[in-house]
Order: sequence, then structure tokens, then C-alpha cells
Amino acid sequence: MADTQQVDPKAERKVAKLAKQIDAFAKAHGGAEGQVAHIGERGARIVLVGEDGGWGDLVAPSRPIAEQAVHKAGITVHEAFDGEFAGKVKTGRYEWARMAGIQVGGPSNS
Repeated sequence: MADTQQVDPKAERKVAKLAKQIDAFAKAHGGAEGQVAHIGERGARIVLVGEDGGWGDLVAPSRPIAEQAVHKAGITVHEAFDGEFAGKVKTGRYEWARMAGIQVGGPSNS
């Protein structure tokens, strides 16, 4: 029986591009770990945390594409963003000011 699974070239290109971005992040931060989260119709968010505590994220058009990208990049993927994994994130004054501003309905004045 022949394999009839169709390969979507556009999806393959997106997976390759995301994997390349994940690799670049990992190289810039001494390695990386990630977590994939569904964000509704927009797709999936790939949260990255570097070994140095730096963090960032990428958005993929679907969860399968996000999962393929992190697999292709070869990083450790966590089921949830909690506990020890979340504790690796290092935040600075900017992030704390932004979070405080969001909580009170606007930018922080500090």
C-alpha cells in the first residue's frame, strides 16, 4: 500500500523557520527549553527560556506546527509553564514595571 499522506510545503517552511529561530535563541542564551500553549484561532505560542534566564516567545499558526518546530530544534519541551521551569526566568525592572502597569490598567509611573 502506498503512503498517501500529503506534505504541505508551506507548513514545512514555517516549521523550518521556527526551528531556526529557536536554534538562534538557544545559541544566544546558552541553551533553551520551551513550552507550547494553544492560543485559540491564532495558533500556538512557543515560550522559550534560555539557560541564562532570558526568555522570549514565538507564535506558530497551529499547535502541530509548533510541536514539529520544537522537536526539530531539539529542545526540552515542558507540558506546563510552572514550577522549576518558570523559576528559570529572570526578569528585570522593565518587566516588573510592565506587569504592574497591566495590573492597574496602564503603564507604571516608576
